[in-house]
Amino acid sequence: MEIKDDKIDGQTVVSLSGRIDSTAAVEFEEKLIEIIDTGCHVMVIDFLRVQFISSAGLRVLLLAAKKVKPYGGKILLCDMSKDVREVFDISGFSSIFEIHDKVATAIASIKK
Repeated sequence: MEIKDDKIDGQTVVSLSGRIDSTAAVEFEEKLIEIIDTGCHVMVIDFLRVQFISSAGLRVLLLAAKKVKPYGGKILLCDMSKDVREVFDISGFSSIFEIHDKVATAIASIKK
């Protein structure tokens, strides 16, 4: 798995690629915690190049969401493939996270 973070229109966007399985989840968690610990409490996570997410990956997202919540922060997700979105729908995570079609719409919703 590859993780990249950039600023787009002043917002932190974390782009992922590959598979978020139990092995990759460790690196994913470390990166998100590192970003949050720098004071970033609102971010967009781009799933455009993610083929698979396991329960370990879902756990990392939940942990990150809980970590930003006391600061009024939130984590927005976007660009999910049909298969990845299905995992979120079946697990109930679609009701926990704000999910957008594209990075641009996620960023626009932050600025409202």
